[in-house]
Amino acid sequence: MADHNVSDSRRRWLQHAGAGLAVAVGSGTAVAAETAATATPGAAQGGVRDPRAGYPRAPFPEQTQPWPGLAGKMTPRPDHGGQSYRGSGRLAGRKALITGGDSGLGRATAIAFAREGADVAINYLPAEESDAREVAQYIQQAGRKAVLLPGDIRDEPFCRQLVASAVRELGGLDILVNNAGRQQSHDSILDITTEQFDWTFKTNVYAMFWITKAAIPHLPAGAAIINTSSVNATDPSENLLDYAATKATITNFTKGLAKQMASKGIRVNAVAPGPFWTPLQVSGGQTMAKLKAFGSDTPMQRPGQPAEIAPLYVSLASSEASYVTGQVFGASGGKGNP
Repeated sequence: MADHNVSDSRRRWLQHAGAGLAVAVGSGTAVAAETAATATPGAAQGGVRDPRAGYPRAPFPEQTQPWPGLAGKMTPRPDHGGQSYRGSGRLAGRKALITGGDSGLGRATAIAFAREGADVAINYLPAEESDAREVAQYIQQAGRKAVLLPGDIRDEPFCRQLVASAVRELGGLDILVNNAGRQQSHDSILDITTEQFDWTFKTNVYAMFWITKAAIPHLPAGAAIINTSSVNATDPSENLLDYAATKATITNFTKGLAKQMASKGIRVNAVAPGPFWTPLQVSGGQTMAKLKAFGSDTPMQRPGQPAEIAPLYVSLASSEASYVTGQVFGASGGKGNP
């Protein structure tokens, strides 16, 4: 996610500081607290369980946070899979970079990747440091290397530095997840300024282009690129005009790039979430009325939790999906396309 409030001096410092932070953290009382707060009945066990039961649903309490929002301050806290996800070595020895990896879908994906055996670098904004350090704890508890790379991806030089730092700290790169995004609710096109429109496109589209372009020379045959699109790409919400337009661009970019990269043995796919309970929603992404009823209009009658979509990212990153490229996979509780 990009931060409009990051000062020019801080942005320049982030661009030239150069080194990724391979963090060392303690046992993590915050992680323990999240695990307890998001434990889903039966989630840690195998077998069949009812997808309608044991998950938060509307009405949600009124709440708002300044952009970009923190998962640790949401009520209820999102479930990122800290208690439920069990790995099986599907990504053993892999090296992944995830943008927006501090919270939401990126956080759940980082936890899942680490538990599947991957070392993981995450990008996030400096304001999201507390969330990012919790993710690092999860990655390290899985016995994998965690690399924290804060910075504003609206800046092209920083995007190039981000990839270079990830490659250096991880010792290579073979999974790229372009997940960071900006979403702000506006009732009318007349309410969207040029600055706001540019902010959304720089975060969601330009950064994806810059980061992917920088990463491709480092990606070996067998690598995977996964972009986060949205059901809004094909069924745009009336209050998310600019956001929906960026997600349609991401879908098209994914399909076109997959055709280019096939000759290099690099697969490119996208995930298109429906309503998921993440900080995007409480930091300006929804009106308060929509937030309180969030997800209730799906056939499942609830929003998804980040832990429920992380397995899609794992599957697309895994070599088991060797014939899958140029595809978009949805998870929307029964509503929306694809």
